[in-house]
Amino acid sequence: MYLLDQRRLPAAETWLRLDSAPEVAEAIRNMVVRGAPAIGFAAAFGVVLSFQQHGSAAGWRNRVDSDIEMLAAARPTAVNLAWSLARMAKLLSAESGKLAVSLLDEAQDQLVTDREQNLQLGQAGAALIEKGSKVMTHCNAGALATAGYGTALAVVRVGHWQKKIEQVFVGETRPWFQGSRLTAWELAKDGIPVTVLADSAAAQAMREAGINWLIVGADRIAANGDVANKIGTYALAVVARYHGAKVMVVAPHATVDMTVSDGSGIPIEERSADEILAAAGIESCLPEITVANPVFDITPAALIDFIVTEKGVFQAPFDKAFKGLKTGKTA
Repeated sequence: MYLLDQRRLPAAETWLRLDSAPEVAEAIRNMVVRGAPAIGFAAAFGVVLSFQQHGSAAGWRNRVDSDIEMLAAARPTAVNLAWSLARMAKLLSAESGKLAVSLLDEAQDQLVTDREQNLQLGQAGAALIEKGSKVMTHCNAGALATAGYGTALAVVRVGHWQKKIEQVFVGETRPWFQGSRLTAWELAKDGIPVTVLADSAAAQAMREAGINWLIVGADRIAANGDVANKIGTYALAVVARYHGAKVMVVAPHATVDMTVSDGSGIPIEERSADEILAAAGIESCLPEITVANPVFDITPAALIDFIVTEKGVFQAPFDKAFKGLKTGKTA
């Protein structure tokens, strides 16, 4: 299994070879691969590697189950990881003679399905956008985070193809700079006009540039429509509401977690203080200083205009709109 090391983009395109589930879990934990859908796919192939390593040995099931638990713990906020691993685990009761093929087929099917869904998301979201729009996005919800065109960036791509989007504004997304390193890189390679902003310049850009839309992805969406996404999304949604820009969240329907009633039930990953200090060029700080590094925040449903999935476009009240997803009904 090979993963593009996203920590080194755009300076270098480096592919890492991973041969075991623990290596995949470490790659997920250390941000070699990021983006909720991509994390799920990586973990699915991690299960394939685990079975290839342990499937012929006595007690293989316990070892594979242990690897699945380890993969699930690598990044706890994104629901896609748990969803993907649950699909892989469901196959483990099959005959071991066919299981290797079944696991690989399932992991590959997840990739193909996501790529198809990306275009569906893009078309559904772009249909909401007016010609001549200026768009702001946050973090990276593009091809690097998915199996194809992205979620939020699928909407941007389709909107650009349809000549609806005039300009895209991208925040840095500290401390990992996914916006300036990854999203801007993707958009520039596609010939889409992009402007990179310091995260702290977003409100000024909303006011001065006449931004019409804030379009973001999601790592988990609660049953009431509260959205967990990259830290900073909540603040941008507040700013968007003040300045009259609409907020669109774009994600596969699997990102909607109907077992969580609202955003308070979504675990927020807290990462090392070293990430904040390193981004600021500081090796250490005074012992009296504490550093908080939450990776995600919760945007209340009241600040969101549309949630776009491949099952349809949803509007508030989201708890009523999502009810059909429990039984697999489309919107």
